[in-house]
Amino acid sequence: MTMHTEQKGIIAWFSTNSVAANLLMMMIIFAGLATALTIKVQIFPEFETRTIQVNMAYPGAAPEEVEEAIVIRIEESLQGLTGINRMRSVAREGAGNVVLEISTEYDVNEILDEVKSRIDTITTFPQGVERPEVREVEIAQNVVNVSIFGELDDFALKTLTQSILEEILALPEVSQANVQGDRDYEIAIEVAENTLREYGLTMEQVAAAVRAASVDMPGGAIRTENGRVQLRTKDRPTPAPIMATSCCAPIATEPGCWYAISPR
Repeated sequence: MTMHTEQKGIIAWFSTNSVAANLLMMMIIFAGLATALTIKVQIFPEFETRTIQVNMAYPGAAPEEVEEAIVIRIEESLQGLTGINRMRSVAREGAGNVVLEISTEYDVNEILDEVKSRIDTITTFPQGVERPEVREVEIAQNVVNVSIFGELDDFALKTLTQSILEEILALPEVSQANVQGDRDYEIAIEVAENTLREYGLTMEQVAAAVRAASVDMPGGAIRTENGRVQLRTKDRPTPAPIMATSCCAPIATEPGCWYAISPR
């Protein structure tokens, strides 16, 4: 006596219909090949941090003063703003920052504009604070490292590095480049004691004149096709030509008063 058990199900059906199984397999293979040839591949994938950062400097202030004069006032101005998932604040000596995490349901640029508008309406910041810097946090991927070395002094090596940096930034494919490991220029201002007595000046007045001529202020950012361009006012004395010629430069205090500038 022979017993025959009838099997049911999609697998059983394909086992008895080999043509349909082969056609389905061919369709899956062709679909996979077409997808593999058109899929977007990135070595450094782009992604949004959906984070806005507010930085504000208060030179010489203690962390408690920064918290009371800057951080708390910024937090109060942003209370009730829709689209913010989380707000974190840090107050440290001379500066404070507020970090905002934006919800995925809201556009980051719209929230960024609203945050700028609200902070601009704050009129109770104390004197001596710098303009707040409000920006979207963006992560830049490091692609290429260029090492520059040679038997040169620090000034010549820094000048050569700056020249190479400008050439790299001129490339249309490059949106951002920076220099690491270099040393900042340092300027020594020396005023003869006889000159101070002759014009009735003090070192405090000379220092105040230099400080007034050195303006470093953020001016926001501009979005371009290649990325974000930061704007900043830098009206500081440029040391490169002074160091190269070892000349003297006038100080804007009283007529006829000069000070000598030399690298230290």
